[in-house]
Amino acid sequence: MINKTVKNVQEALQGVQDGMTLMLGGFGLCGIPENCIQELLRIGVKDLTCISNNAGVDDFGIGLLLQKRQVKKMIASYVGENAEFERQLLSGELEVELNPQGTLAERIRAGGAGIPAFFTPAGYGTEVGEGKESREFNGKMYLMETWLKADFAFVKAWKGDTAGNLIYKGTARNFNPMMATAGKITVAEVEELVPAGELDPNMIHTPGIFVQRIFQGEKYEKRIEQRTVRQA
Repeated sequence: MINKTVKNVQEALQGVQDGMTLMLGGFGLCGIPENCIQELLRIGVKDLTCISNNAGVDDFGIGLLLQKRQVKKMIASYVGENAEFERQLLSGELEVELNPQGTLAERIRAGGAGIPAFFTPAGYGTEVGEGKESREFNGKMYLMETWLKADFAFVKAWKGDTAGNLIYKGTARNFNPMMATAGKITVAEVEELVPAGELDPNMIHTPGIFVQRIFQGEKYEKRIEQRTVRQA
């Protein structure tokens, strides 16, 4: 069985260059590839097209890449809690392609499945549909949406083995599994890395065939975007 393990995040990101298209797993700050994002900041690659559900917050996650002006274009489902993302969008500094959330998920899944296009009713008759092909099926109008693929896909998992098999925990599963299938090179950072054969095959969410590089991450902060507490 092929060992996909690399020593550290520096080795995992070898080959990332200016102008590339990157997928970054997570939803808000949940299940984001923290170590990979920090390494992207360190190496300073720029003119990136980033595909992610949203850009988290100003001072953490993808928000840090936006602050450093490393991102040329965001393909996302909403601006979310990131004020800098909103500012760059409204000022025209950042190219943004907004997608209905289900459409974004399906475009990524299609990219991983080798399906170049599909039809969906979401967005028909709105700005989302401008310039896109539409077609009627059974009396209802649908938009044609194309697949999304990336040069690198960065995902975060709870457990992984040396063969690249991954298990996500709870809501951190979000966009990570589909993005893992849609990268030319998929890099997985995991909280716990175990030898091949130790994971229960029935619990694996992403088979190792989709993962090219895997490493054990460090110092996860796991921030919460909106912390709500109840008064005693």
